[in-house]
Amino acid sequence: MSGPELVLVGVVAAERVLELWVARRNAAWARSRGGVEAGRGHYPLMVALHAAWLVGCVVEPAASGRAFDAARFGAGAAVVAAAQGLRWWSIRTLGRRWNTRIIVVPGLPLVTGGPYRFLRHPNYLAVALEVAALPVALGAWLTALAGSALNGALMARRIPCEEAALGIRGGGA
Repeated sequence: MSGPELVLVGVVAAERVLELWVARRNAAWARSRGGVEAGRGHYPLMVALHAAWLVGCVVEPAASGRAFDAARFGAGAAVVAAAQGLRWWSIRTLGRRWNTRIIVVPGLPLVTGGPYRFLRHPNYLAVALEVAALPVALGAWLTALAGSALNGALMARRIPCEEAALGIRGGGA
């Protein structure tokens, strides 16, 4: 892997660590206010998928010996950056309610501002873009395909679970 590729993977990994710190803090806040967790069964699958995806982003390009491609890297990195912007806009809009788990504080209204004015699940769109774009930027085509397929299957389970916990009718994103 080239220097820019390692930096990009490192930045994404560091962002995920920051996310987990924010999520832990927000989970404590939600639980202290009577927050109820849903979807515990699929959460370990999500953690495993994201960890394996990051490993695949590093291992696949190294194992395949693919050469650095500046155009591919630039396009993929731009999508990753846009996904990060959408993710943090979502997190900022939800504030203390945002979490990597599904924890709903009873009595709080649905958030309809920020990116939620346009999309029901903007953070999941950000994740889908990132899961596809980071491996593409690195030339990890199998990781992009497998990660995207598995993420799609996981979201097909998680989104209805989250919407049920939030009391949203009509299912799907």
